[in-house]
Amino acid sequence: MPNPTDEKTALFIDGANLYATAKSLGFDIDYKRLLREFQSRGNRLRAFYYTAVIEDQEYSSIRPLIDWLDYNGYTVVTKATKEFVDQTGRRKIKGNMDIELAVDAMELAPNIDHMVLFSGDGDFRSLVEAVQRRGVRVTVVSTISTQPPMIADELRRQADIFTDIVELQPKIGRDPSERGARDTREPRGERQHTPQFLQRGPAPARTPAGGDDEFED
Repeated sequence: MPNPTDEKTALFIDGANLYATAKSLGFDIDYKRLLREFQSRGNRLRAFYYTAVIEDQEYSSIRPLIDWLDYNGYTVVTKATKEFVDQTGRRKIKGNMDIELAVDAMELAPNIDHMVLFSGDGDFRSLVEAVQRRGVRVTVVSTISTQPPMIADELRRQADIFTDIVELQPKIGRDPSERGARDTREPRGERQHTPQFLQRGPAPARTPAGGDDEFED
């Protein structure tokens, strides 16, 4: 196993799932602190953030977050949502990013030592197993502190390490006093440079869905 200071680590953040998890625990994620926390461990780091977006929407509450992430060390991966009407006649929006996350993880697996997955979705169990077969250590971050737990039991059992996000809250949570006190988008001059290993171009800019929108899987 590589020395932790030389370990190539990739964060894969299921944006909708992490948002729901943090909301259920009553705190907001500070993505600058999250990135710094993992960088402080001496890792060579890549960070991916996945979210569905609604095209042609004039404004949504998540837009400043997406823009900020894109300029501060995250690779933002998006796709357009699909709208449909269910059997009861209710309008619903479908925006699942599982395939995009899984494809990226499998492509990067030969070049990383450690995968950190921020999601509790049980559909990722097979992905975690496949990545592990390629010699990658997998940490899953979610929570069992809610009722019911936000993480599927099969995913927690498959992970090499399970970290309850409650343990990370003091390190990655936003101070409630800061909420609304600052613009979510940091100045572009403070952009953190993406590590050079496995660099990839920025995702095309799109208008993102609101953070409170409910998506169907």
